[in-house]
Amino acid sequence: MTQVLELQFETAAGKTTTIAIDAPKPNVSAEEIQQVMQTIIAKNVFDGQASALVAMTGARIVDRQVREFELEIE
Repeated sequence: MTQVLELQFETAAGKTTTIAIDAPKPNVSAEEIQQVMQTIIAKNVFDGQASALVAMTGARIVDRQVREFELEIE
């Protein structure tokens, strides 16, 4: 099973955007996540096509289990 930490932000354009981080450290705290999100907003790290990130809207860890099949491909 793999985990992804999703950081959700509101942009200056009023839209929602998500930054996904693969394999977050075990036992990451809400305080650590909030601190990182505040830094991303304050430093304007991702100002670009999607517009500047202006507010935090949420964060979550998503557990995903992948099962692959072996196929005979010609």
